[in-house]
Amino acid sequence: MSLPDIITIDTGFVRPHFDAAYLLVENGRGAFVDCGTNHSVPRMLAALDKAGLTPAQVDWLILTHVHLDHAGGAGELIAQLPNAKLVVHPRGARHMIDPSKLWAGASAVYGDEVMEKTYGRLKPIPAERVIEATDGYEVDLAGRTLRCLDTPGHARHHNTVHDVRNNVCFTGDVFGLSYRDFDTANGPFILPTTSPVQFDPEALHASIHRLLALNPAAMYLTHYGRVEDVERLAADLHTQIDAMVAIALAANSKHDRHAVLLDDLANFYAGRAAAHGWTKGREALGELIGMDIELNAQGLEVWLGR
Repeated sequence: MSLPDIITIDTGFVRPHFDAAYLLVENGRGAFVDCGTNHSVPRMLAALDKAGLTPAQVDWLILTHVHLDHAGGAGELIAQLPNAKLVVHPRGARHMIDPSKLWAGASAVYGDEVMEKTYGRLKPIPAERVIEATDGYEVDLAGRTLRCLDTPGHARHHNTVHDVRNNVCFTGDVFGLSYRDFDTANGPFILPTTSPVQFDPEALHASIHRLLALNPAAMYLTHYGRVEDVERLAADLHTQIDAMVAIALAANSKHDRHAVLLDDLANFYAGRAAAHGWTKGREALGELIGMDIELNAQGLEVWLGR
């Protein structure tokens, strides 16, 4: 059960219950963790209003990392929050101050038209409103400590936010994906996410171990929501990271490597979902996580190339 001082916001990205941001409320002050895209900003402000806060009562927007489904709306949202500072990993700060390279890299793949429709044009954030959160940096939300932990593996510019009082973590993508569509009587189903550029399996293992050492009561995932049973989920992630690496190495010499990776990953996840008690089959699984399988295949290929 979620805590009353942590509000889950569906950002509306892709489909319902796919992409979350969070509003933390403490003594009449607020902090957002992640923010979705530019198109998500009205939802963020609506959540604020529903919580009885004004934009002027928000002190912080904390980003787990600068991938656009987490941070694409940061510039637009900060512009609506007159007193808030942006907190971001040092490797990501420059991309929030000047998002042109972030935009150029993504639009080279998807094209400007798709980028505009999917994310909206990225808005720069004044440098004086950006705080670079090195490992252990503590955000003070009206006396409540939110500690930023450097947790690479999915991306080198990734922080996890540890809500110290509640002993819960806002994990961005480092603790995997767990869509509520896959919940069964056995609880949540989880899988790792590689990202196409900076996947590092050893770093990802280490980050998960670091978070587990906190003995957290729950994890708040961007994709999607609060999950408990943290030790089991962490063990599942470790097992799958190793299996995905083995799948990638086995496919590496194939002339149609990408297609082989897609097929083998889909079979792997479908088998695990069935063992978890999910009965809808591989085709339905592909409809729900086909994009994630594609991104994982790309991430594994970039890792193979390194």
